[in-house]
Amino acid sequence: MIDPTFPLVELHRHLDGAVRLETILDLGRQHNLPLPAWEVETLRPYVQVTDPQPGVMAFLTKFEWMVGVLVDYDACRRIAYENVEDAKREGLAYIELRFSPGFMALAHGLQAEGVTEAIVDGVQAGQRDFGVRANLIGILSRTYGVEAAERELEALLTQREHITALDLAGDEAHFPAPWFREHFRRARSAGWRITAHAGESDGPDSIWNALSELGAERIGHGVRALEDPVLMETLARLRVGIESSLTSNVQTSTVPDYPSHPLRRFLEAGLCATINTDDPGISGIDLPHEYNVAAPAAGLTPEMIRQAQYNALEAAFLTEEEKQALKTAAARGAHA
Repeated sequence: MIDPTFPLVELHRHLDGAVRLETILDLGRQHNLPLPAWEVETLRPYVQVTDPQPGVMAFLTKFEWMVGVLVDYDACRRIAYENVEDAKREGLAYIELRFSPGFMALAHGLQAEGVTEAIVDGVQAGQRDFGVRANLIGILSRTYGVEAAERELEALLTQREHITALDLAGDEAHFPAPWFREHFRRARSAGWRITAHAGESDGPDSIWNALSELGAERIGHGVRALEDPVLMETLARLRVGIESSLTSNVQTSTVPDYPSHPLRRFLEAGLCATINTDDPGISGIDLPHEYNVAAPAAGLTPEMIRQAQYNALEAAFLTEEEKQALKTAAARGAHA
């Protein structure tokens, strides 16, 4: 299903939701942490989703041991590095990894500034060692409120030249985008691109607000855009990137099953919709699984799957020259 002559790109992956089970066990042993299990298979049910969760916030409880092992900055650096290595293993040419330094710092009282620096270091080392291009997206965790988001933004700005974009994630239904208008104004002034989780656990108004109040160029999930025909037309006309995550949306009960997912209808309507993993460590998947298993289950034809792959490069936070370089390298590799 994946076009081998075209770069494989992922735009929506939380690096703190993509921690290897083996790494959790290793860090747990190193730091004498009270893990709930000490073998990969017995740990798996505590970390990965085995049955659909009753909502996004219930799904997020699975992060407990993903971030619970982030005892120090070396642990943060390690998981960032391994994220890039895993992207290489999955055949990705380019990946955008997003992270919330405040959220990652909570479990062991780290400083968000130190977490940010460690993530930057780990991703840069991974790029050097594995040859995968990676950009970082900082997240403001709306769940903790406006003032906490301000502190998180300050931490991210300490590495402003190494961060490409800003995202808003967390409890969408209770912490609306307009509360964070000033944060995103500052991010745009810093030269960052903008994406935002919207239309996942709240309705079309959440997407409208992300566009108008935050300046979002892309929308994370956006499942409920279907409820507003004018919004659908606007998203298609403006070529707003839609960061769809098929398995994640089923597991959070945002949609009841793969056939109910709106991705097919997004593509039929000409939206710049893409395929992503969201939190592959929690979902127990990788990007090839989403292309080869989840997308066909959601009713996508081979042509639609290829279009989603092409859309991902179009919507990537890269210059046109960088996109062309990735296309050239992919074509060269396919014919080598």
